[in-house]
Amino acid sequence: MKTNLARYFTVLLFVMAAFAQTSALAEKRELYQLKVYHLKDEKQRDCLENYLKQAYIPALHRAGIGKVGVFKPAGNADSLIYVLIPFKSAKQFFSLSDNIAADKNYLTAGDDYLNTSFDNPVFKSIESILMESISGMPVLSVPTLKSDAADRIYELRRYEAATEKLHENKISQFNNGELDIFKRLGFNTVFCGKVKAGSKLPSLVYMTSFENKAERDAHWKAFSADSEWIKLNSQPKYAHNFLRADIYLLNPVSYSEI
Repeated sequence: MKTNLARYFTVLLFVMAAFAQTSALAEKRELYQLKVYHLKDEKQRDCLENYLKQAYIPALHRAGIGKVGVFKPAGNADSLIYVLIPFKSAKQFFSLSDNIAADKNYLTAGDDYLNTSFDNPVFKSIESILMESISGMPVLSVPTLKSDAADRIYELRRYEAATEKLHENKISQFNNGELDIFKRLGFNTVFCGKVKAGSKLPSLVYMTSFENKAERDAHWKAFSADSEWIKLNSQPKYAHNFLRADIYLLNPVSYSEI
């Protein structure tokens, strides 16, 4: 009897430990870096894209980074390139520069970009935004779109709040209903992150994805008329929780992995 009881408690402790470990992993949030390259002409774009495709993204994978997204503005291919990089931890983010600097394959493949002269730059500037995923969507989700890459629309939105308290309130709205509505209506949400470092603080940034522009427009029309959204958004506690919304419609490049 005592032996069976001891075995029971041993198994129970094992199950509890396993559950605790699984829960801890489930709650672990990713970090995202969104790099925005500002370009002046097609020559810069071609050089940058060659670097990203042949050198940078392969080096990211060797450093333990998962799928990387590369996007350009819909209808304005030459001016900006967006690169979305997911990180498992802050340590992985902060160690990345040293890791790829020691990567001989990266240094060779990226030579034209890395060693360009001061009077022949590859970009005008680089903007970097660091985000932490929110609890309602702790990890990035790669959509399974079927249309041609040139037709796909990835919508990047930034909700800037008037105060830090209102910013946290908007995150709460996402965690407690808004993301669920997106999922039910088929918005193919890619990520949702709280900006930790970058411009226009405090702000929340997220990305949704659609087969094409017409589908994107239809989804937002359905969202605006959705009874659950109307009920959620009409709650007084969520009033005025963002000051403005910046909306960017993007197309994935041919080698984007997201």
